[in-house]
Amino acid sequence: MRVTFKQVVDWIAPDADKEEDGRDKWPSRTSFILAAMGGAIGLGNLLRYPSVVFANNGLQWFIPYFIALFFLGIPTLILEICIGQAYRGSVVVAFNGINKRAKGVGLAVVMTGYIVATYYVPILSWIMHYFRVSFTSPLPWTGRGREFYMDDVIANPDPIMPETSSGYIEYPATGIVGETVGWCAFMWFLIWLCMFKGVGSTGRVVYFTMGLPVIMLIVILGRSLSLENATRGVKHYFAEWNGSQLGSGGIWQAACGQIFFSIGVGFGYFTSYASYNTKYANAVQDAIIIACCNSAYEVIGGFAVFGVIGFLGYTPGDPTISLSTFTVGFLTYPLALAEMPGSNVFSVLFFLTLAILGLSSAFALVESMVTLICDCRMTRGASRVTICTGVIVVSFLLSLIYCTEFGFYLLDAVDTWTNNLVLLFAVWTECVCSTTLYRYKDVWGQVGVVGHIVYSLGYVLAMVLGVAVGQAVGPEAGAGTGFGVFIVATAVAILLSKTPDTGAPRFWGKNHWLTKAWWLAFYSGNQLRRDLNVIIATGKNWRIPVVWPIVLRYVSAPILAIVVSFAYPAFSAKSQDPLHIFAFTVAHCVMAIIGLGFIVPRWFDVFVPADKLQLSETFYAPQVTLAPLAVHEGQEVEEQRVMEEHEAEPDREK
Repeated sequence: MRVTFKQVVDWIAPDADKEEDGRDKWPSRTSFILAAMGGAIGLGNLLRYPSVVFANNGLQWFIPYFIALFFLGIPTLILEICIGQAYRGSVVVAFNGINKRAKGVGLAVVMTGYIVATYYVPILSWIMHYFRVSFTSPLPWTGRGREFYMDDVIANPDPIMPETSSGYIEYPATGIVGETVGWCAFMWFLIWLCMFKGVGSTGRVVYFTMGLPVIMLIVILGRSLSLENATRGVKHYFAEWNGSQLGSGGIWQAACGQIFFSIGVGFGYFTSYASYNTKYANAVQDAIIIACCNSAYEVIGGFAVFGVIGFLGYTPGDPTISLSTFTVGFLTYPLALAEMPGSNVFSVLFFLTLAILGLSSAFALVESMVTLICDCRMTRGASRVTICTGVIVVSFLLSLIYCTEFGFYLLDAVDTWTNNLVLLFAVWTECVCSTTLYRYKDVWGQVGVVGHIVYSLGYVLAMVLGVAVGQAVGPEAGAGTGFGVFIVATAVAILLSKTPDTGAPRFWGKNHWLTKAWWLAFYSGNQLRRDLNVIIATGKNWRIPVVWPIVLRYVSAPILAIVVSFAYPAFSAKSQDPLHIFAFTVAHCVMAIIGLGFIVPRWFDVFVPADKLQLSETFYAPQVTLAPLAVHEGQEVEEQRVMEEHEAEPDREK
């Protein structure tokens, strides 16, 4: 029987199945979960996590870590997956469903993930350089780890520091590093192979890109823990108690930052991937599985790295030792590998594991941009292959700037301000917009426009002024300012609000003052939860819990505001570096997209298909659950209204 090339390609990368509305869908639930896990589990799990724990070593680390997981990571992940599945479109489409003025938030999230993708692949190029030379014996970095990394792999001359306090740092070389470019082109080609057919090809690739790193982690873990003095490192990780650290803000900030960066919310790929789910998939359960597996991988991987730390004799608190993401991956672990018996074999396994982990994260980061363009009304007729090819080519060209002889320093600058500023700010706006703007017409109709605007402005100003005063004066002053502004704004808003004619549930319905407070503080988020549950919680699916919007609005958002505030004081130390100035400016350009979308939302209509533009149109229907239906080709958008009195809602929903 003759087998054609097309048949082979179709077997390896089959076309995606179609949902009833004509949208591609994942081959199985497992494919979606593995793909989402692939985006979440990346270099940060195996490299960044141990460096953060090393600075906050001890069993007490896991207290703020798991608090951050359940109060910051999981609530935001539930939001991104649920809106992607319910509105069945790109990130911009999903946030348009929440409110037309939130389209800028969706676009900023896509841009954040795409910017990261353009410098993430050059990092994989450095890993592939290490992978190539791992077949050389003796390993070329033996006895010269830092020199090999900086001179042979990165190949960036040291910058020239300014002679005066008003001068700027200079970068003496601008050439291209040939091997980095070659590996960069190779990795972009692999990314194209993984995603050119959409979820049809990605749904098969993820079994390899997630399955193999799990197996390799077990092998690396076994080898690391068998090293001499490995137990000393494990003791630093898991068998010490330094309770005094819990009294400082550093460990809490580190735990929140790690959970946030590790899970990967704010890059857009969770929403994009979820849009290809079957409409009634178990989204809440999926989100918890993804978050818990992500944490399990990095916690277990931490044993592997701390085994090496014990082998090398590193001690937390030693001022001569500083671990970071780059030093763990390119200095600490390679130095240990060079001293191990069978060093070449374990070097190949280690860097292959990093490369595959990075690959799965890279094509997830690009997916949000590809999905956005595929859903754009101007490209609705173009094939997925054509769009994906164009995005990959442009991405490769953009990533070449990081393959230069100043690329390492530019990468560090862009990574710093993308992660510490844009990413955090974008997710902060996700939390605020979804719990403030959703179905605001109902709130205006019940308590009035003035009351809602005063409360919403007070809520935002409390966070902004609180963190500003906290940075300028001190944490206590900042907390007092934030709570003071919020309490005063709440009191004024309640006084200016009219009495609602539709009651509030249980405790909040006892008198008109409490009823006003409930409509102002909880209605938008709670109604979003109820509306999403019509889609998400069908059958035996897990429901979005009643506390979810409260945590999102009053816990996650303030935490993110506090963490964002640390970025601006840090910039003063980098203000003489032109690369950091460039990256800082780009970061604010992306942030400006959010404001622009709020002011002129129609400018962003081009990113929303015409048949889904009406998703943001709501009518006055207080306490009525509205479930947006999937759009069928050739049909108009329809909204299914599930009429129910709030008294009939189960007690657990109240």
